[in-house]
Amino acid sequence: MEVQARVFLAPVSSSNPLSNKLLHVRVKSPSRTLKRHHYIFASHPSYNAPKREKDAKKRVVITGMGLVSAFGTDVDTFYARLLDGESGISLIDRFDTSELTTKFGGQIRGFESVGYIDGKYDKRLDDCQRYCIVAGKKALEDAALGRQEQRSKINMERAGVLVGSAMGGGTIITNGMKAFITHGYGSISPFAAPFMTTNMGPAFLAMDLGFSGPNYSISASCATSNYCLYAAANHIREGKADLMIAGGVESSVAPLGLGVFAASKALSRRNDDPQTASRPWDKDRDGFVMGEGAGVLVMESLEHAMKRDAQILAEYLGGAINSDAYHIMTPRPDGLNLSACIQSCLVDANVSVEEVNYINAHATSTPIGDMAEVKALKKVFTNIEGIKMNATKSMIGHCMGGAGGLEAIATIKGIQTGWLHPTINQFNPEPAVDFDTVANQKQQHEVNVAISTSFGIGGHNSVVAFSAFKP
Repeated sequence: MEVQARVFLAPVSSSNPLSNKLLHVRVKSPSRTLKRHHYIFASHPSYNAPKREKDAKKRVVITGMGLVSAFGTDVDTFYARLLDGESGISLIDRFDTSELTTKFGGQIRGFESVGYIDGKYDKRLDDCQRYCIVAGKKALEDAALGRQEQRSKINMERAGVLVGSAMGGGTIITNGMKAFITHGYGSISPFAAPFMTTNMGPAFLAMDLGFSGPNYSISASCATSNYCLYAAANHIREGKADLMIAGGVESSVAPLGLGVFAASKALSRRNDDPQTASRPWDKDRDGFVMGEGAGVLVMESLEHAMKRDAQILAEYLGGAINSDAYHIMTPRPDGLNLSACIQSCLVDANVSVEEVNYINAHATSTPIGDMAEVKALKKVFTNIEGIKMNATKSMIGHCMGGAGGLEAIATIKGIQTGWLHPTINQFNPEPAVDFDTVANQKQQHEVNVAISTSFGIGGHNSVVAFSAFKP
Protein backbone atom coordinates (compact mmCIF):
# COMPACT_ATOMS: atom_id res chain seq x y z
CA MET A 1 0.00 0.00 0.00
CA GLU A 2 1.49 3.32 -1.05
CA VAL A 3 1.02 5.98 1.59
CA GLN A 4 0.67 9.66 0.88
CA ALA A 5 1.39 12.12 3.64
CA ARG A 6 -0.09 15.56 4.19
CA VAL A 7 1.67 17.78 6.66
CA PHE A 8 -0.08 20.70 8.28
CA LEU A 9 0.46 23.05 11.18
CA ALA A 10 -1.63 22.34 14.23
CA PRO A 11 -1.73 23.77 17.74
CA VAL A 12 0.05 21.61 20.29
CA SER A 13 -0.53 21.86 23.99
CA SER A 14 2.40 20.62 26.01
CA SER A 15 4.69 21.62 28.83
CA ASN A 16 7.65 20.61 26.68
CA PRO A 17 9.60 23.75 25.70
CA LEU A 18 9.93 22.35 22.17
CA SER A 19 6.19 22.00 21.57
CA ASN A 20 5.67 25.38 19.92
CA LYS A 21 8.05 24.36 17.14
CA LEU A 22 6.27 21.16 16.18
CA LEU A 23 4.14 20.09 13.26
CA HIS A 24 1.19 17.73 13.37
CA VAL A 25 1.18 15.02 10.69
CA ARG A 26 -1.79 13.07 9.38
CA VAL A 27 -1.06 10.21 7.00
CA LYS A 28 -3.74 9.25 4.48
CA SER A 29 -3.80 6.19 2.27
CA PRO A 30 -6.19 5.31 -0.57
CA SER A 31 -7.82 2.54 1.47
CA ARG A 32 -8.02 4.09 4.89
CA THR A 33 -6.89 7.05 6.94
CA LEU A 34 -4.03 6.43 9.31
CA LYS A 35 -3.95 9.04 12.02
CA ARG A 36 -0.36 9.06 13.08
CA HIS A 37 0.59 11.99 15.21
CA HIS A 38 4.25 12.68 14.61
CA TYR A 39 5.85 15.86 15.77
CA ILE A 40 8.29 17.43 13.37
CA PHE A 41 10.69 20.18 14.39
CA ALA A 42 10.35 23.35 12.38
CA SER A 43 13.92 24.35 11.63
CA HIS A 44 14.38 28.07 12.24
CA PRO A 45 17.65 29.97 12.70
CA SER A 46 16.36 32.02 15.60
CA TYR A 47 15.23 29.00 17.60
CA ASN A 48 16.86 28.95 21.01
CA ALA A 49 18.38 25.73 22.31
CA PRO A 50 16.41 24.11 25.14
CA LYS A 51 18.03 23.78 28.53
CA ARG A 52 20.07 20.65 29.06
CA GLU A 53 19.84 18.31 32.04
CA LYS A 54 21.79 19.68 35.03
CA ASP A 55 21.24 16.90 37.57
CA ALA A 56 24.52 14.96 37.85
CA LYS A 57 22.56 11.83 38.78
CA LYS A 58 20.66 11.94 35.49
CA ARG A 59 23.40 13.12 33.15
CA VAL A 60 25.01 10.14 31.38
CA VAL A 61 28.65 10.29 30.36
CA ILE A 62 30.92 7.97 28.40
CA THR A 63 34.07 6.98 30.29
CA GLY A 64 35.34 4.03 28.26
CA MET A 65 35.15 2.47 24.80
CA GLY A 66 36.07 -1.00 23.60
CA LEU A 67 35.75 -2.80 20.29
CA VAL A 68 36.55 -5.78 18.13
CA SER A 69 36.60 -4.93 14.44
CA ALA A 70 38.02 -5.69 11.02
CA PHE A 71 40.65 -3.07 11.96
CA GLY A 72 41.62 -4.78 15.21
CA THR A 73 40.80 -4.21 18.86
CA ASP A 74 42.43 -0.85 19.57
CA VAL A 75 40.08 2.15 19.42
CA ASP A 76 42.71 4.65 18.25
CA THR A 77 43.97 2.31 15.51
CA PHE A 78 40.39 1.65 14.43
CA TYR A 79 39.69 5.35 14.02
CA ALA A 80 43.04 6.11 12.37
CA ARG A 81 42.29 3.52 9.71
CA LEU A 82 38.83 4.97 9.22
CA LEU A 83 40.34 8.44 8.81
CA ASP A 84 42.72 7.04 6.21
CA GLY A 85 39.73 5.78 4.21
CA GLU A 86 40.97 2.20 4.35
CA SER A 87 38.61 -0.63 3.40
CA GLY A 88 38.31 -3.59 5.74
CA ILE A 89 36.44 -5.65 3.15
CA SER A 90 38.04 -8.69 1.52
CA LEU A 91 37.32 -12.14 0.13
CA ILE A 92 36.29 -14.52 2.93
CA ASP A 93 38.72 -17.36 3.68
CA ARG A 94 37.22 -18.57 6.97
CA PHE A 95 34.90 -21.03 5.23
CA ASP A 96 34.02 -22.25 1.75
CA THR A 97 32.03 -19.63 -0.18
CA SER A 98 32.08 -21.39 -3.55
CA GLU A 99 28.32 -22.01 -3.55
CA LEU A 100 27.41 -18.53 -2.32
CA THR A 101 26.54 -15.61 -4.59
CA THR A 102 28.51 -13.28 -2.29
CA LYS A 103 32.03 -14.31 -1.36
CA PHE A 104 33.36 -11.32 0.59
CA GLY A 105 32.78 -9.38 3.79
CA GLY A 106 34.34 -7.49 6.67
CA GLN A 107 35.99 -10.60 8.14
CA ILE A 108 37.89 -10.19 11.40
CA ARG A 109 41.38 -11.68 11.23
CA GLY A 110 44.03 -12.25 13.87
CA PHE A 111 41.61 -11.95 16.81
CA GLU A 112 43.16 -12.88 20.15
CA SER A 113 41.33 -13.35 23.45
CA VAL A 114 44.35 -14.31 25.58
CA GLY A 115 44.27 -12.43 28.87
CA TYR A 116 40.57 -11.65 28.54
CA ILE A 117 38.83 -15.04 28.50
CA ASP A 118 39.58 -18.09 30.63
CA GLY A 119 41.04 -20.78 28.37
CA LYS A 120 38.62 -23.38 29.76
CA TYR A 121 35.66 -21.50 28.28
CA ASP A 122 37.33 -19.94 25.26
CA LYS A 123 37.30 -23.12 23.16
CA ARG A 124 33.58 -23.62 23.76
CA LEU A 125 32.38 -20.10 23.10
CA ASP A 126 30.99 -18.74 19.85
CA ASP A 127 32.81 -15.71 18.42
CA CYS A 128 29.71 -13.69 19.32
CA GLN A 129 30.51 -14.21 23.01
CA ARG A 130 34.26 -13.81 22.53
CA TYR A 131 33.89 -10.46 20.79
CA CYS A 132 31.48 -9.24 23.47
CA ILE A 133 33.71 -10.20 26.39
CA VAL A 134 36.90 -8.77 24.89
CA ALA A 135 35.22 -5.51 23.80
CA GLY A 136 33.59 -5.14 27.22
CA LYS A 137 36.81 -5.67 29.13
CA LYS A 138 38.73 -3.33 26.84
CA ALA A 139 36.08 -0.67 27.48
CA LEU A 140 36.58 -1.14 31.22
CA GLU A 141 40.36 -0.80 30.77
CA ASP A 142 39.75 2.44 28.90
CA ALA A 143 37.59 3.60 31.81
CA ALA A 144 40.38 2.79 34.32
CA LEU A 145 38.29 -0.11 35.65
CA GLY A 146 40.19 -3.00 34.11
CA ARG A 147 41.75 -4.32 37.32
CA GLN A 148 39.85 -5.82 40.22
CA GLU A 149 41.22 -3.24 42.67
CA GLN A 150 39.98 -0.45 40.39
CA ARG A 151 36.51 -2.00 40.27
CA SER A 152 36.40 -2.09 44.06
CA LYS A 153 35.17 1.51 43.81
CA ILE A 154 31.99 0.27 42.13
CA ASN A 155 28.81 -0.91 43.84
CA MET A 156 28.45 -4.20 41.95
CA GLU A 157 24.70 -4.29 42.56
CA ARG A 158 24.39 -1.03 40.63
CA ALA A 159 26.62 -2.01 37.70
CA GLY A 160 25.13 -3.81 34.71
CA VAL A 161 25.79 -5.20 31.25
CA LEU A 162 23.48 -4.65 28.29
CA VAL A 163 25.03 -5.87 25.05
CA GLY A 164 22.73 -7.06 22.29
CA SER A 165 23.04 -9.19 19.17
CA ALA A 166 20.78 -9.64 16.17
CA MET A 167 21.64 -13.30 15.53
CA GLY A 168 23.52 -14.70 18.53
CA GLY A 169 25.88 -17.65 18.22
CA GLY A 170 25.62 -18.34 14.50
CA THR A 171 28.54 -20.78 14.33
CA ILE A 172 27.22 -22.74 17.31
CA ILE A 173 23.81 -22.97 15.59
CA THR A 174 25.40 -24.07 12.29
CA ASN A 175 27.53 -26.74 13.97
CA GLY A 176 24.54 -28.00 15.95
CA MET A 177 22.45 -28.32 12.81
CA LYS A 178 25.23 -30.19 11.00
CA ALA A 179 25.67 -32.57 13.92
CA PHE A 180 21.95 -33.26 14.13
CA ILE A 181 21.55 -33.88 10.38
CA THR A 182 24.65 -36.06 10.15
CA HIS A 183 24.59 -38.05 13.39
CA GLY A 184 21.31 -37.29 15.20
CA TYR A 185 20.36 -35.69 18.51
CA GLY A 186 23.03 -37.41 20.56
CA SER A 187 25.83 -35.66 18.71
CA ILE A 188 24.71 -32.11 19.57
CA SER A 189 26.98 -30.36 22.06
CA PRO A 190 25.41 -29.79 25.48
CA PHE A 191 26.78 -26.25 25.29
CA ALA A 192 24.80 -25.47 22.11
CA ALA A 193 21.68 -24.42 24.01
CA PRO A 194 23.22 -21.65 26.13
CA PHE A 195 25.87 -20.53 23.65
CA MET A 196 23.52 -19.99 20.70
CA THR A 197 21.45 -17.37 22.52
CA THR A 198 21.91 -13.61 22.19
CA ASN A 199 22.16 -13.01 25.94
CA MET A 200 25.13 -15.25 26.73
CA GLY A 201 27.83 -12.66 25.92
CA PRO A 202 26.61 -10.12 28.48
CA ALA A 203 25.81 -12.96 30.88
CA PHE A 204 29.41 -14.24 30.77
CA LEU A 205 30.77 -10.72 31.10
CA ALA A 206 28.62 -10.02 34.15
CA MET A 207 29.60 -13.35 35.77
CA ASP A 208 33.27 -12.66 35.15
CA LEU A 209 33.11 -9.14 36.58
CA GLY A 210 30.58 -9.76 39.35
CA PHE A 211 28.24 -7.07 38.03
CA SER A 212 24.82 -7.95 39.47
CA GLY A 213 22.82 -4.98 38.21
CA PRO A 214 20.70 -5.02 35.02
CA ASN A 215 21.98 -7.77 32.73
CA TYR A 216 20.32 -8.77 29.47
CA SER A 217 20.49 -8.41 25.72
CA ILE A 218 18.19 -6.78 23.21
CA SER A 219 17.74 -8.14 19.71
CA ALA A 220 16.42 -5.52 17.31
CA SER A 221 18.18 -6.54 14.11
CA CYS A 222 20.52 -3.83 12.78
CA ALA A 223 19.24 -1.31 15.36
CA THR A 224 20.28 -3.49 18.30
CA SER A 225 23.24 -1.46 19.60
CA ASN A 226 21.36 1.82 19.80
CA TYR A 227 18.43 0.09 21.52
CA CYS A 228 20.93 -1.12 24.13
CA LEU A 229 22.59 2.29 24.57
CA TYR A 230 19.18 3.93 24.97
CA ALA A 231 17.97 1.35 27.50
CA ALA A 232 21.24 1.43 29.46
CA ALA A 233 21.18 5.22 29.69
CA ASN A 234 17.60 5.09 30.95
CA HIS A 235 18.59 2.64 33.70
CA ILE A 236 21.06 5.29 34.87
CA ARG A 237 18.68 8.22 34.42
CA GLU A 238 15.99 6.43 36.40
CA GLY A 239 18.36 5.74 39.28
CA LYS A 240 18.45 1.95 38.76
CA ALA A 241 22.17 1.80 37.94
CA ASP A 242 25.35 3.84 38.37
CA LEU A 243 27.32 2.24 35.54
CA MET A 244 26.42 0.18 32.47
CA ILE A 245 28.52 -1.62 29.88
CA ALA A 246 26.39 -1.25 26.75
CA GLY A 247 26.53 -1.80 23.01
CA GLY A 248 26.22 -4.57 20.47
CA VAL A 249 28.01 -7.55 18.95
CA GLU A 250 27.77 -9.84 15.93
CA SER A 251 29.81 -12.72 14.53
CA SER A 252 27.96 -12.66 11.25
CA VAL A 253 30.73 -13.53 8.78
CA ALA A 254 29.75 -17.18 9.13
CA PRO A 255 28.08 -19.68 6.78
CA LEU A 256 24.60 -19.16 8.20
CA GLY A 257 24.91 -15.38 8.58
CA LEU A 258 26.15 -14.85 5.05
CA GLY A 259 23.93 -17.53 3.56
CA VAL A 260 20.58 -16.22 4.76
CA PHE A 261 21.22 -12.68 3.55
CA ALA A 262 22.62 -13.91 0.25
CA ALA A 263 19.43 -15.91 -0.19
CA SER A 264 17.33 -12.79 0.40
CA LYS A 265 19.37 -10.94 -2.27
CA ALA A 266 20.22 -8.20 0.24
CA LEU A 267 24.01 -8.47 -0.21
CA SER A 268 26.23 -6.85 -2.79
CA ARG A 269 27.55 -9.29 -5.39
CA ARG A 270 30.57 -7.26 -6.43
CA ASN A 271 32.90 -10.26 -5.97
CA ASP A 272 35.41 -8.93 -8.49
CA ASP A 273 36.03 -5.75 -6.47
CA PRO A 274 35.05 -6.28 -2.80
CA GLN A 275 36.69 -3.13 -1.45
CA THR A 276 34.40 -0.87 -3.51
CA ALA A 277 31.25 -2.92 -2.87
CA SER A 278 29.98 -0.91 0.12
CA ARG A 279 29.11 2.44 -1.46
CA PRO A 280 26.35 4.25 0.46
CA TRP A 281 24.48 6.93 -1.52
CA ASP A 282 26.21 5.91 -4.75
CA LYS A 283 23.85 5.37 -7.69
CA ASP A 284 25.51 2.04 -8.51
CA ARG A 285 25.16 0.45 -5.05
CA ASP A 286 23.80 -3.10 -5.20
CA GLY A 287 23.32 -4.16 -1.60
CA PHE A 288 25.07 -4.18 1.75
CA VAL A 289 28.34 -5.87 2.70
CA MET A 290 28.32 -8.20 5.70
CA GLY A 291 30.65 -7.18 8.51
CA GLU A 292 31.14 -8.33 12.09
CA GLY A 293 32.47 -7.13 15.42
CA ALA A 294 31.54 -5.48 18.69
CA GLY A 295 31.34 -1.92 19.92
CA VAL A 296 30.84 -1.25 23.63
CA LEU A 297 30.68 1.89 25.79
CA VAL A 298 31.05 2.35 29.53
CA MET A 299 28.18 4.66 30.49
CA GLU A 300 27.97 6.25 33.93
CA SER A 301 26.00 8.87 35.75
CA LEU A 302 28.02 12.06 35.90
CA GLU A 303 27.84 11.90 39.68
CA HIS A 304 29.37 8.41 39.73
CA ALA A 305 32.08 9.31 37.23
CA MET A 306 33.06 12.41 39.19
CA LYS A 307 33.22 10.53 42.48
CA ARG A 308 35.84 8.18 41.07
CA ASP A 309 37.59 10.99 39.15
CA ALA A 310 37.01 9.28 35.80
CA GLN A 311 38.14 10.68 32.49
CA ILE A 312 35.04 11.70 30.54
CA LEU A 313 35.19 11.05 26.79
CA ALA A 314 31.80 12.44 25.78
CA GLU A 315 28.26 12.90 26.99
CA TYR A 316 25.24 10.86 25.95
CA LEU A 317 22.47 13.41 25.51
CA GLY A 318 19.50 11.24 24.64
CA GLY A 319 17.96 8.69 22.33
CA ALA A 320 14.76 7.27 20.91
CA ILE A 321 13.31 4.09 19.41
CA ASN A 322 10.19 3.39 17.37
CA SER A 323 8.83 1.16 14.62
CA ASP A 324 8.03 1.58 10.94
CA ALA A 325 5.26 -1.04 11.22
CA TYR A 326 5.60 -1.38 7.46
CA HIS A 327 7.54 -4.35 6.01
CA ILE A 328 9.73 -7.26 7.12
CA MET A 329 12.77 -6.18 5.08
CA THR A 330 12.47 -2.62 3.76
CA PRO A 331 11.89 0.70 5.51
CA ARG A 332 9.05 3.01 4.59
CA PRO A 333 10.26 4.72 1.41
CA ASP A 334 9.02 8.12 2.60
CA GLY A 335 11.08 7.92 5.80
CA LEU A 336 8.17 9.19 7.91
CA ASN A 337 8.65 7.05 11.01
CA LEU A 338 12.42 7.34 10.78
CA SER A 339 12.06 11.10 10.95
CA ALA A 340 9.75 10.76 13.95
CA CYS A 341 12.43 8.72 15.72
CA ILE A 342 15.07 11.38 15.03
CA GLN A 343 12.74 14.07 16.35
CA SER A 344 11.97 12.05 19.48
CA CYS A 345 15.70 11.64 20.09
CA LEU A 346 16.22 15.40 19.96
CA VAL A 347 13.34 15.92 22.40
CA ASP A 348 14.80 13.33 24.78
CA ALA A 349 18.20 15.01 24.48
CA ASN A 350 16.83 18.55 24.91
CA VAL A 351 18.58 19.46 21.67
CA SER A 352 17.30 21.77 18.96
CA VAL A 353 17.59 20.94 15.28
CA GLU A 354 20.08 23.77 14.74
CA GLU A 355 22.51 22.35 17.30
CA VAL A 356 23.13 19.15 15.33
CA ASN A 357 26.00 19.43 12.86
CA TYR A 358 27.16 15.82 12.44
CA ILE A 359 25.27 12.67 11.48
CA ASN A 360 26.84 9.23 11.53
CA ALA A 361 24.28 7.65 9.24
CA HIS A 362 22.96 4.08 9.10
CA ALA A 363 23.66 4.12 5.34
CA THR A 364 23.98 0.43 4.50
CA SER A 365 24.45 0.78 0.72
CA THR A 366 21.03 -0.64 -0.15
CA PRO A 367 18.96 0.85 -2.98
CA ILE A 368 15.85 1.59 -0.88
CA GLY A 369 17.26 2.06 2.61
CA ASP A 370 19.82 4.76 1.84
CA MET A 371 17.30 7.08 0.23
CA ALA A 372 14.59 6.43 2.83
CA GLU A 373 17.04 7.59 5.49
CA VAL A 374 17.98 10.70 3.52
CA LYS A 375 14.27 11.57 3.12
CA ALA A 376 13.80 11.14 6.87
CA LEU A 377 16.76 13.38 7.64
CA LYS A 378 15.52 16.07 5.26
CA LYS A 379 12.16 16.12 7.03
CA VAL A 380 13.99 17.10 10.21
CA PHE A 381 16.99 19.08 8.95
CA THR A 382 15.42 21.44 6.44
CA ASN A 383 18.53 23.60 6.50
CA ILE A 384 21.54 21.33 5.96
CA GLU A 385 24.18 24.04 5.81
CA GLY A 386 27.08 23.15 8.09
CA ILE A 387 25.94 19.55 8.64
CA LYS A 388 28.37 16.75 7.82
CA MET A 389 27.13 13.18 7.30
CA ASN A 390 29.26 10.06 6.83
CA ALA A 391 28.93 6.29 6.61
CA THR A 392 31.23 4.04 8.65
CA LYS A 393 29.81 0.99 6.85
CA SER A 394 31.52 2.07 3.64
CA MET A 395 34.76 0.76 5.18
CA ILE A 396 33.86 -2.04 7.61
CA GLY A 397 30.58 -3.26 6.17
CA HIS A 398 27.34 -3.76 8.07
CA CYS A 399 28.09 -5.37 11.43
CA MET A 400 24.41 -6.02 12.13
CA GLY A 401 23.76 -5.95 15.90
CA GLY A 402 27.28 -4.60 16.47
CA ALA A 403 27.00 -1.80 13.90
CA GLY A 404 25.58 0.92 16.15
CA GLY A 405 28.17 0.28 18.87
CA LEU A 406 31.07 0.61 16.45
CA GLU A 407 29.46 3.69 14.90
CA ALA A 408 28.92 5.25 18.32
CA ILE A 409 32.66 4.88 18.91
CA ALA A 410 33.40 6.45 15.52
CA THR A 411 31.02 9.29 16.38
CA ILE A 412 32.68 9.94 19.74
CA LYS A 413 36.15 9.84 18.18
CA GLY A 414 34.96 12.42 15.67
CA ILE A 415 33.84 14.63 18.55
CA GLN A 416 37.15 14.14 20.37
CA THR A 417 39.54 14.61 17.47
CA GLY A 418 37.73 17.19 15.37
CA TRP A 419 38.23 14.97 12.32
CA LEU A 420 35.47 13.06 10.53
CA HIS A 421 36.28 9.93 8.60
CA PRO A 422 35.34 9.80 4.92
CA THR A 423 32.55 7.92 3.24
CA ILE A 424 34.57 5.98 0.69
CA ASN A 425 33.50 4.65 -2.72
CA GLN A 426 31.63 7.80 -3.68
CA PHE A 427 31.96 7.45 -7.45
CA ASN A 428 28.52 8.37 -8.77
CA PRO A 429 26.57 10.16 -6.01
CA GLU A 430 22.79 10.24 -5.88
CA PRO A 431 21.72 13.79 -6.84
CA ALA A 432 19.07 13.84 -4.11
CA VAL A 433 21.73 13.44 -1.41
CA ASP A 434 22.70 17.08 -0.93
CA PHE A 435 24.27 16.64 2.51
CA ASP A 436 28.05 16.91 2.70
CA THR A 437 28.85 13.17 2.91
CA VAL A 438 32.58 13.67 3.60
CA ALA A 439 33.16 11.95 0.28
CA ASN A 440 36.40 9.98 -0.08
CA GLN A 441 38.55 12.28 2.08
CA LYS A 442 38.49 12.99 5.82
CA GLN A 443 37.39 16.46 6.90
CA GLN A 444 38.15 18.63 9.88
CA HIS A 445 34.95 19.58 11.67
CA GLU A 446 34.19 20.86 15.16
CA VAL A 447 31.22 18.78 16.26
CA ASN A 448 28.59 20.50 18.35
CA VAL A 449 25.96 17.76 18.65
CA ALA A 450 26.15 14.46 16.79
CA ILE A 451 23.47 11.88 16.16
CA SER A 452 24.03 8.25 15.17
CA THR A 453 21.17 6.46 13.41
CA SER A 454 20.45 2.73 13.19
CA PHE A 455 17.47 1.11 11.47
CA GLY A 456 16.77 -2.61 11.37
CA ILE A 457 14.82 -5.06 9.26
CA GLY A 458 11.38 -5.50 10.76
CA GLY A 459 11.07 -1.73 11.08
CA HIS A 460 13.18 -1.15 14.20
CA ASN A 461 14.35 2.48 14.32
CA SER A 462 16.82 3.97 16.79
CA VAL A 463 18.77 7.20 17.19
CA VAL A 464 21.22 8.36 19.86
CA ALA A 465 22.81 11.78 20.41
CA PHE A 466 26.26 12.68 21.78
CA SER A 467 28.31 15.80 22.41
CA ALA A 468 31.55 16.80 24.04
CA PHE A 469 31.19 16.91 27.81
CA LYS A 470 30.68 20.38 29.23
CA PRO A 471 30.56 20.66 33.06
